[in-house]
Amino acid sequence: MRFAWLLLCLAVWALCGSAKPTERKERVVREAPLSTREHDDAQSFDYDHDAFLGADEAKSFDQLTPEESKERLGKIVGKIDEDGDGFVTVEELKAWIKFAQKRWIYEDVERQWKGHDLNEDGLVSWEEYKNATYGYILDDPDPDDGFNYKQMMVRDERRFKMADKDGDLAATKEEFTAFLHPEEYDYMKDIVVQETMEDIDKNGDGFIDLEEYIGDMYSQDGDADEPEWVKTEREQFVEFRDKNRDGKMDKEETKDWILPSDYDHAEAEARHLVYESDQDKDGKLTREEIVDKSDLFVGSQATDFGEALVRHDEF
Repeated sequence: MRFAWLLLCLAVWALCGSAKPTERKERVVREAPLSTREHDDAQSFDYDHDAFLGADEAKSFDQLTPEESKERLGKIVGKIDEDGDGFVTVEELKAWIKFAQKRWIYEDVERQWKGHDLNEDGLVSWEEYKNATYGYILDDPDPDDGFNYKQMMVRDERRFKMADKDGDLAATKEEFTAFLHPEEYDYMKDIVVQETMEDIDKNGDGFIDLEEYIGDMYSQDGDADEPEWVKTEREQFVEFRDKNRDGKMDKEETKDWILPSDYDHAEAEARHLVYESDQDKDGKLTREEIVDKSDLFVGSQATDFGEALVRHDEF
């Protein structure tokens, strides 16, 4: 499975390399929106449902009776209350929302875990990962596709060791998640920056100059005139990316570019949900307070039918 995933990644990389010159490569890591719906509680709570459950799970609640929906919500509250004190804080709710939004990541890790924990000891060692991923490929010292798999393996090993907090070369599921999705973990952000710089820094001087920056996202390929967005990116590099005006981006400047400090939508939504549901205004929620405001957190057949009627009347 991991071998197939690797080949898929290589195919995507190859496709990116042969993309049309005017197509833009995106390096910046941004949080996906909590929902594609408008956040307007006066019209519906659809945005809140998507944020709290994730869009796919929110749809499944719309098929439940109100009683079933409240019962399942009550069970979820137990999962959100991590310290088991009977209250849900803003921080616990924020962590849950982030989990719900990143559910696909954990599902991806579960799939890959089964193919790499070969001895089923609850850990994935570097040797297990290396053998499952590169074992067949490295048998061929001169592959036809031109990829340098040994170089890729060295890079993977470096990232694996960074994710492996205790340094025992055996990843727990959390460490394995950090290895596969480093952009999701603060302690892995340096490796994300390092790998990005290595990809773009063609002359190997440890910096990203203007031409390397542009060359990573745009290939002129004989075109006389650059698209407007390329000209804008040149201006962005000079005015904003290269903060010390030395003509190149160092590690910190690259980090500011690809890992910007964005508005925390999960925290904002958590505070909104607490504010709207906190009946005694103590800054935290009980199970009863959440279930009493179940229509804010989750849908059901009743809310879905009611919103359908509203949409019908508007039509």
